[in-house]
Amino acid sequence: MTDRPLTLMAVHAHPDDEATGTGGVLARYAAEGVRTVLVTCTDGGCGDGPGGVKPGDPGHDPAAVAAMRRHELTESCGVLKISDLEMLDYADSGMVGWPTNDAPGSFWRTPVEEGAARLAELMRHYRPDVVVTYDENGFYGHPDHIQAHRITMAALEMIDLTPKVYWTTMPRSMMGRFGEIMREFGEDVPEPDPAEAAAPVEMGLPDDEITTWVDTTAFSGQKFDALAAHASQGENIFFLKMGKERFGELMGVETFVRVQDTTGAPVPENDLFAGLR
Repeated sequence: MTDRPLTLMAVHAHPDDEATGTGGVLARYAAEGVRTVLVTCTDGGCGDGPGGVKPGDPGHDPAAVAAMRRHELTESCGVLKISDLEMLDYADSGMVGWPTNDAPGSFWRTPVEEGAARLAELMRHYRPDVVVTYDENGFYGHPDHIQAHRITMAALEMIDLTPKVYWTTMPRSMMGRFGEIMREFGEDVPEPDPAEAAAPVEMGLPDDEITTWVDTTAFSGQKFDALAAHASQGENIFFLKMGKERFGELMGVETFVRVQDTTGAPVPENDLFAGLR
């Protein structure tokens, strides 16, 4: 036995991603005494600037946006009681097809081996018992999410550790409901691009393929407040439009698919640390 606390490492692409997909588990496990480590891969410089100015528009300063988002990320970490924040500080690559995808220093352009080596060093330092990141499509195809997945899985191959590994996901039953909720709040539900219709990528998983359902209802207020800490990106964070009460009603469970495990804990499970305590 060891006195070392159980450790959760979440590897995310941008400031605010930590709250969207894993804010509940980060808050819950911190409250249970787990060491929570957040690795944020990019600086978020392709986010909105002051007043909602968009990337590429006059007055958008990526360096200033990155500095603002670092401050917001620190605030979010305080809300979620995250133990340790590590920033790899690669340049935000922007959405798929943007010129920033291939800009010098962008995360998308960074060799996977380079990013993985840096992340592997952090894994050796923190020795996580559980690692969480995105699936191979980055959940919805964002280049930086895909790259975060790639460097995480490559880093795991470089280390002499066997943590439980999870990819964030959403049950398909909720995806349909999510569209209804968006319309309820006056949001447009994006239509598929006809040019991509030949090979559509469905988000989420069938409910029976989800291995892990974690109840984070008691921490939904913290998750909402962590999202709200990213005030500069409020226009892009749909969930904030719900208000805290409705948000808590709808967002009380976070779901994952377990892709690496040596504990033999049966699935479906309701705890990322099942088999470890």
